[in-house]
Amino acid sequence: MAAQRASEARWSRRLLLAGLAALIGWFAFVRQQPVPLLDGFDFAVHEAGHLIAFPLPDVGMYLAGSVAQVAFPLAMAAYFAVRRDPAATGFCAAWAGASMWDVSVYVADAPVQALAIVGGNHDWAFVLGHYGALDRAGAIAGWIELAGGIALLVGIALCFVPVPVRISAGAPSARPRPVRGAVDVSGDPWASG
Repeated sequence: MAAQRASEARWSRRLLLAGLAALIGWFAFVRQQPVPLLDGFDFAVHEAGHLIAFPLPDVGMYLAGSVAQVAFPLAMAAYFAVRRDPAATGFCAAWAGASMWDVSVYVADAPVQALAIVGGNHDWAFVLGHYGALDRAGAIAGWIELAGGIALLVGIALCFVPVPVRISAGAPSARPRPVRGAVDVSGDPWASG
């Protein structure tokens, strides 16, 4: 009975995170608008990326905002993957996909610079202008958006990946086992003090 409840709780969590990942995708890729709550956090990470990269050459510093905005949720996905939590990994991958969509909008805006900019320069107008690629902004934005859509779909799918259970038939466990019954600590000077 307890095992069934635990399984139901895991599936409920997976469905919740998959639903949230799909909602993120709906805002970004269907409604074509920033994801509420995440957009403000992404903006903060974007700006922090610029601050961290301040010592780099200008091109690196301007790119660092968009890179940080996507790298942060990808790093979170990697963290949860190492912890063997596919649902959280999937949610963070979907978040990275929505962040890529956000970056694609910024890249596409580089030739016209119609978006409201905080600070001075338009990051992508500077970067693409530096390389003489302003005329390719739409194509670059399209590839970034495609990568974001793939990350979103992979993220939703990851929410449903079962975690393999380690079966140790007779093998010693690496985890310490709880001690059952009374333990004699009379000879231990640390425990008897």
